[in-house]
Amino acid sequence: MATKTSLQLDFMTDQNKRVRFTVANPKQPVDNTAVSNAMDLIVSKGVFAFPQGKIVSKSAATLVETDSTTVV
Repeated sequence: MATKTSLQLDFMTDQNKRVRFTVANPKQPVDNTAVSNAMDLIVSKGVFAFPQGKIVSKSAATLVETDSTTVV
């Protein structure tokens, strides 16, 4: 069985749309405070441009673990 881990960072834009950054294989254990601070920095610097608009707020951060097993 193989386990993959990713960290999904969700933000809202000025057009009320959601955008997501996915970080593959984040450093473990994930530090909630560090993630929140990094998301605040992304919002405050405004360096990312998307067709969905400019990031204006953080929405959620989710740690996703996926298990897979080869059956054949």
